[in-house]
Amino acid sequence: MHELDEVEFDILNVLYFVEPFDKILEEVPYAANIVADSLKNLIHKKWVVAMKWDETAQDYKRSFIYDSDNMRAYSYLATKDGLMVHNGH
Repeated sequence: MHELDEVEFDILNVLYFVEPFDKILEEVPYAANIVADSLKNLIHKKWVVAMKWDETAQDYKRSFIYDSDNMRAYSYLATKDGLMVHNGH
């Protein structure tokens, strides 16, 4: 069984839909640096993906490379595995 800490659980709770970093901060009661660190862990575990807005497609596209020093430049979405871990918690 994969373990989620409280911060990761609360972040995944917000990411059923694509959300920008600032929206995540509005929804969870943690400091930006804590949210950023947890998001990086969730991305590393493949439970969250970074997304970028694609003007041409007028939709979010997965960003396979993201700048971990600029978390606000991206939006985030829980993966199927991330949602399964979240729902099994």
